[in-house]
Amino acid sequence: PRMVVSDVAGAVEFLRATFDATGDIPEGRPAEIGIGDSLVMVTPAGERELFPALLYVYVSDADEAYRRAVAAGAETLEEPLDTPYGDRRAMVRDPYGNIFQIAHRGTAVAS
Repeated sequence: PRMVVSDVAGAVEFLRATFDATGDIPEGRPAEIGIGDSLVMVTPAGERELFPALLYVYVSDADEAYRRAVAAGAETLEEPLDTPYGDRRAMVRDPYGNIFQIAHRGTAVAS
């Protein structure tokens, strides 16, 4: 997955704060940021046209990741809820236009 944003450093910081993401921002190429066992490329606008991502991200505790996302500046699109298919899920839009559905498979205890 790739997101093209106006502020790579800000978007990467959001990913770190929300998902404990790892990775650096190299000069002259997209950032490759690890979220769990997945890799997300974060590209500055200018190289490409702004293009937000829609990502479904599994975490150990959706409620906690949702709270971290909101604290990091995300807009709530859907508060945490239990889905009919068993996931506990929330949905947010980060300050850069990317949408994240944050979920766990119903095994973590929601607080």
